[in-house]
Amino acid sequence: MTFNDLKLSEPLLRAVQEEGYSTPTPIQARAIPPALLGRDLLGVAQTGTGKTAAFALPILQRLSQSRPASPGARRPIRALILTPTRELANQIGESFASYGRHTGLNHTVIFGGVGQSAQEKALQRGVDILVATPGRLLDLMQQGFLSYSAVEVFVLDEADRMLDMGFLPDVRRVIKALPQKRQTLFFSATMPPDIQELSQRILVQPERVEVTPVSSTAETVEQRIYHVAQALKRHLLVHLLNDAAMARTLVFTRTKHGANRVAEQLNKAGIPSAAIHGNKSQNARERALGDFKSSAIRVLVATDIAARGIDIDGLSHVVNFELPNVPEQYVHRIGRTGRAGARGIALSFCDGDERAYLKDIERTIRRSVPVVDDHPFRPGAPLPASVRAAEETVVRRAQPPTQQGRGSRPGPQQAQRPGGGSRRQRGGRGGAGRSPSASSGAPMRADVPRASSPPEGGNGAARPAAAGGVPRSRSQRTYSKW
Repeated sequence: MTFNDLKLSEPLLRAVQEEGYSTPTPIQARAIPPALLGRDLLGVAQTGTGKTAAFALPILQRLSQSRPASPGARRPIRALILTPTRELANQIGESFASYGRHTGLNHTVIFGGVGQSAQEKALQRGVDILVATPGRLLDLMQQGFLSYSAVEVFVLDEADRMLDMGFLPDVRRVIKALPQKRQTLFFSATMPPDIQELSQRILVQPERVEVTPVSSTAETVEQRIYHVAQALKRHLLVHLLNDAAMARTLVFTRTKHGANRVAEQLNKAGIPSAAIHGNKSQNARERALGDFKSSAIRVLVATDIAARGIDIDGLSHVVNFELPNVPEQYVHRIGRTGRAGARGIALSFCDGDERAYLKDIERTIRRSVPVVDDHPFRPGAPLPASVRAAEETVVRRAQPPTQQGRGSRPGPQQAQRPGGGSRRQRGGRGGAGRSPSASSGAPMRADVPRASSPPEGGNGAARPAAAGGVPRSRSQRTYSKW
């Protein structure tokens, strides 16, 4: 099947061809025909399946064939697309701009986190298609800047994500304000009970289209797992990124702080990178995405806010720097690559504390992820000399200041230590009160906290201390600085 077989209008076919597409994806082939007939649609499809075009093309065709009677009047909103994140809203807006370039229809995108003045002006000028996130849409609705009275088509995209982010009450308020007579297109990667109930309430005899359930991963994505101590993950990541084939890589962490830290370390290693997460301003997020798309940076480090909101052509690799604790999120993360028939590679780092997450993921996707056994940071392998030297430097920097000579008068920092009491109270310079760490010249345990439970026997593992509580070597207790 080709797009020519879907009975799309000539302006839309021309735009699709200009975008380089000739064959529709399964969700497009199954969803576009009933949507063109005006039927309600329930699409169960994960990201990366091409569902944006599955609803954008029918909307553009419907609106272009039934223009309002008075062309000189202000354009009312005739199609509303509700989506959970700013990034996804922007990408949907870009799709409408690309596919609708020859139709004469216009659109605007509104979301929170930025000033609303420009959005107010766009609505006052009139728009055919509005793409919005729930919070800002309700704000503008309550302020009287928009009306839903002319809405012909309503799209609820990523419905399960709306539920996860707590937007369902806002979504219900928007739906309540819409005209009863409309076409509704409903898309969700999963169908939990609340989403199932919502779909049954707002859809009228829908056509159900289900492709690639969330528990399955795309066959176009090659998956690999690296067992590595948490403290050595950054070294492994830099090692892998030295391969020029990793030209455009998306790295996932579990926390915002972790994303910032990974991006900072990669930049220090000479690998242009940026972090993107919910604490970044909208301008910073758009700048990072723009730099990534233009190849000004090679690596984008993201939290799961980006897992289902970033659509970037030519994304060669996804790296799970930390495994997600929700197995379905793994599917969404690696679905950023291997899209539209292209090949992609997903690499995952797993330390001792994450092995339970890996088991959950493999149970969910119903397959084992192949393990890479020959990387230089695998458990039990000797550390490369360059890494060993770098970690020794970290240890030296973490050590407390050198003690002053016997004849010196102790300063304030020497007189009172974190352990409580002065040096004299705890036995003096040479008495029994000195800790074994202090007598050996090595930092005390409190000065160098341990990494979070790497695998036993692996590099950086929390091995038993030698007699007196002193760790066996400096290189084995340096990794907390990462």
